[in-house]
Amino acid sequence: MRPLTDTETKTLFEKLANYTGRSLNNLLTDTAPSPGGKAQPDRYVFRVQKDRVYYVRESLANLATSVARESLLSLGTCLGKFTKTGKFRMHITSLDIIAPHARYKVWVKANGEMPFLYGGHVVKAHVGRWSEDCPEHQGVVVLSMNDTPLVSQATNGEDQDGIANNYVGIRCHCTLDRRRKET
Repeated sequence: MRPLTDTETKTLFEKLANYTGRSLNNLLTDTAPSPGGKAQPDRYVFRVQKDRVYYVRESLANLATSVARESLLSLGTCLGKFTKTGKFRMHITSLDIIAPHARYKVWVKANGEMPFLYGGHVVKAHVGRWSEDCPEHQGVVVLSMNDTPLVSQATNGEDQDGIANNYVGIRCHCTLDRRRKET
């Protein structure tokens, strides 16, 4: 595992800032209780292993340096991966990290969870509530009504007046890759 380079850090933070906004600072300064009851709390860091970015406690990242890169499969929470073109794609495992810090959220009613999870968009009829003043094409976290994060999405470009007039309009576009692998 290695620390991120400057270009990787910039790409990662731009993607995370799309979902968290100013709360990105809170994500960077989160601390965990140190093992063994030390007075100094342990902070979280980002590390790269085989183009995948992990969010891991610093003490564990330091211990992982003693393991050969070929032998180390993963460590911490995988946030996503860098593509060959240098873009960053978030994985579903990043929701537990991003959801508490998300700036904009959409809560989906129980009758809309399954159609959404099977590939549909979030329509207004299924929206229980949403964060106010969400700009166009902004990253949002879609949650169930009991605050369980479902997925991160991009919003539609309609303003609040358009939402009030259109009952079945799309609120969030599905951005997940749902290609089937043929066997």
